[in-house]
Amino acid sequence: MTNNEQTFWVVYEKFKPHLFMVLVQVALVLQYFLVEASFNNGMDPHVFVTYRHAIGGIVVLPFAYFLEREARPKLTMTMFMGLFLLPLFGIGLTLNMFFASLKYTTPSFVTSMINTISSITFIFAIGFRLEAIDVKSPRGLAKIVGTVLSLTGALIMILYKGHTIQSLKGAPFHLGGKMAHNNWIKGTILTVVSCISWSLWYILQAIIVKKYPAKLSLTAWINCIGASQSAVFTVLVQRKPRAWFLTSSVELCCILYAGVICGGLLIYIQIWTMAQKGPVFVSMFNPLGTILVSMLAYFVLGEQLHIGSILGVLIVIMGLYLLVWGKEADRDYKSQESFPAHVEEKDCKTQIQTSVTEEA
Repeated sequence: MTNNEQTFWVVYEKFKPHLFMVLVQVALVLQYFLVEASFNNGMDPHVFVTYRHAIGGIVVLPFAYFLEREARPKLTMTMFMGLFLLPLFGIGLTLNMFFASLKYTTPSFVTSMINTISSITFIFAIGFRLEAIDVKSPRGLAKIVGTVLSLTGALIMILYKGHTIQSLKGAPFHLGGKMAHNNWIKGTILTVVSCISWSLWYILQAIIVKKYPAKLSLTAWINCIGASQSAVFTVLVQRKPRAWFLTSSVELCCILYAGVICGGLLIYIQIWTMAQKGPVFVSMFNPLGTILVSMLAYFVLGEQLHIGSILGVLIVIMGLYLLVWGKEADRDYKSQESFPAHVEEKDCKTQIQTSVTEEA
């Protein structure tokens, strides 16, 4: 292997979590627009959440069963309660409220609100001692300032519109439909509560992944239990049997994409990254989704932009870079608890060999 190849793989391994989280945001942005198009065609948000995770569970379950037979820990009652609460916060509550709010607002609005999750998660992580801050160090201050800037940018995008930048006349697509986004108060309340629940989901993931290291199996549990919880919730709030039927190819494509990619692959990637870097690292890439949504909405879908949105995006980018810079000073999230077993074993063998050499 040449020096250039070695350098490439070293850099790749270092920034692999960053790359994965960028890909997660790109995939989620596509889902937002597919979901809005499906909701415009009449698909129920709660039915969508149920189908999404049912498909995600079906896709992941065979891989988890065969590939992690030896890796799965014993399922105790305490562990099952944790596995029940994790999808309750992440799917049963968060996604049902989140996608319901998308029915009353727009993708640009809900992705702007998502920017507050990193700040909320940061506060929760400090309370649960999952995040350490050294206020005397520049990088510790950078994490605090970056969090505040991300939250400030999100609030500017939400509360301040400013001058309107007209949409492009030649935009290739328009998401037309019968939905009228006219209940912003209800949509805002649902979005805010879902963001708080979403932050708690990140914290629970960080706690449970330490006790349940079989990540494919954990992904399968989240999808299967989450789909069951969402199905019960849907039956209680949506009593029309016809709501469960898909009426267009757009709805079918949306559910397949959301189930396989977002419900299966992205949750697994997020759990893997959570184990490596912690909950704050995962959540702080959410502002990137806002930027991508705003760009696509303007250049591709012909939506209007506002000066407040552009200003908020710039502030969010500054905050994101400060957070990333501050987090780079942290050790890998796994090593904050203890050294990996193979490292301890290797060090122990080295010490024994050294002692034998000295005695000889």
